[in-house]
Amino acid sequence: MNSTPVIAIRDFTKRYGSFDAVSNLTLEVEPGSICGLLGPNGSGKTTTFKCLLGLARQTAGSMDVEGAPVGPQTFENLSYVPERSALYEWLTLADHLEFNRRSFKNYDAKRADELVSLFRLERKKKVGKLSKGQQTAVALALAFSIRPRILILDEPASGLDPVFQRVVLDLIIEAAAMGSTVLFSSHQIGQVERAADRVAILKNGKLIVDGTVDSLKGSEKVVEAIFEQRVPDVDGLADDPRVRRIERSGRILRAYVQSDSEGIVRRLNEFSPKNISILDLNLEDIFINAVGGEIAMAGGDGA
Repeated sequence: MNSTPVIAIRDFTKRYGSFDAVSNLTLEVEPGSICGLLGPNGSGKTTTFKCLLGLARQTAGSMDVEGAPVGPQTFENLSYVPERSALYEWLTLADHLEFNRRSFKNYDAKRADELVSLFRLERKKKVGKLSKGQQTAVALALAFSIRPRILILDEPASGLDPVFQRVVLDLIIEAAAMGSTVLFSSHQIGQVERAADRVAILKNGKLIVDGTVDSLKGSEKVVEAIFEQRVPDVDGLADDPRVRRIERSGRILRAYVQSDSEGIVRRLNEFSPKNISILDLNLEDIFINAVGGEIAMAGGDGA
């Protein structure tokens, strides 16, 4: 893989008055990779996208795409799907496709036809009459129809049902397999876990986690113990250097273990749990651990 990143964000800060929406963010996305950007509402994901694409001006730092700041020429090979629709509501899908055909030299009419069929869209219907999910599908069809080298996708499955969410993920994975570079955000952690090979997590405008999905998931194990009654008082377990965090929920105790998970199992077995197991960390665990339990993931980003 080429060592030169396609997207290079370095020491990026965006300030509104005295408020830092994003602070000192450095993030690189390698060619042909898929980077998932996660964060609670207001963490700075959409702000980052807007500044990267020149739709807002950063306060400090640099943001390059293919080695240069974004300019008009960048969009010949870059597709952006914003979280909120930027379509022309008074135009039909057919009008939008014609607009794409005239605007982009790499527009692929056959590919556009495939995408229209895939999302079951009506060409003659005005976009303003479509549901939120259908508008998202139109935006995606337009984005992928130019076969871009770079895709910037802000909540690309927003409003879509589970079947079409899977279609979107397949399109993203296929694009990367063909050499495109993808940076996308999602409130659905499972989508990121399935598609991304790298994850970056923002909290309060700061990057707090950045790494490949495999390395992040391999960094810890979860020892989960289920008890007949309430979770007993496990003396000193939270202070054990092998344990990063303890979580109690009803009759369940979960220990997030950095090393020697078998040793933690032996210790918990002294309290006679009904069941005990060692689980791999998943991306949801990583996200919740990183943001300190903030799980407000269901609305718009707002920053």
